Amino acid sequence: MTAAPANATAEVAVVGSLNLDLTARVRRHPLPGQTVPASTLTPNPGGKGANQAVAAARLGARTALIGRVGTDPHADTLLYSLRSNGVDTTRITHDGNAVTGTALVTVADSGENTITVAAGANAHLNADHVDAARSVLESAGVVSLVMEIPLDTVVAAAHAAADSARIMLNLSPVADIPTDVLALADPLIVNEHEAHEILRNHHLTAEPGVDQASALCRLGVRSAVVTLGARGAALADADLVEHVPGLPVDVVDTTGAGDAFAATLAWRLSQGDALPAAVGWAIRVSAHSVGRTGAQTSYPTLNELTEPAGRGSAPHVHRSEASQV
Repeated sequence: MTAAPANATAEVAVVGSLNLDLTARVRRHPLPGQTVPASTLTPNPGGKGANQAVAAARLGARTALIGRVGTDPHADTLLYSLRSNGVDTTRITHDGNAVTGTALVTVADSGENTITVAAGANAHLNADHVDAARSVLESAGVVSLVMEIPLDTVVAAAHAAADSARIMLNLSPVADIPTDVLALADPLIVNEHEAHEILRNHHLTAEPGVDQASALCRLGVRSAVVTLGARGAALADADLVEHVPGLPVDVVDTTGAGDAFAATLAWRLSQGDALPAAVGWAIRVSAHSVGRTGAQTSYPTLNELTEPAGRGSAPHVHRSEASQV
């Protein structure tokens, strides 16, 4: 793939982080105070924002990323990965006073990972950078807001895009989002643990899955998607609540799978898919990604996916009316 032309209208615009992932492979994760040997240490491009942008672009979406990097060699590595995958990087700025973001990733033989992030230049992405990219946000079909950047910047991006684009909020890690921004989320995407934390913060409880998705909608979001790992995902909006089952897969590395899910969801929503169908696509892409190592290196192109029965269709869906949940 080649870099997207700077004047192309983005179908998906992502506001979020860029990190260099330093990934260590271990047999098992260490206990507190314990040292374990790593079989390999591999640098890979990553960061929730960059991961989403690459995953969407590899599927064929015209994609732009608004973010910030340092002036070090790590920045060059990240920008090369984005451009070579067709992402418009013209709204990524350089910070001469901060290093590029870095993530320390440990992956066990089980495929499960632990991640420690040093934000670096990501922490300096601010409302002025969002304002400079306003034309990109206003022209996009879907604007995906990603954490690992300052909360004020997420809020500024939501307000900038509110009148023109569908806003998708991936609230990972969980933060204290203002009520007016939460109300713009269509959908809010969290995993079951993050959903539990959000609901607990609002003095609510719900069973993992469709109950959580429904409860999140009652907090004011326009729609909600709760990812459930191997069990698939639950979704809810004002009219329905559904569970989309997961797919069987041999897990190699779960790093970046959630970003693949969110990126695919943004892409399919930008193409006009209904939420259940878009979630079905997202499950297929994230399941594909966990069968490979790394984040961006694991993301499939559209040609690498087996075409579903009927373009844009989802796997079998278990349904229930919202009023019954």
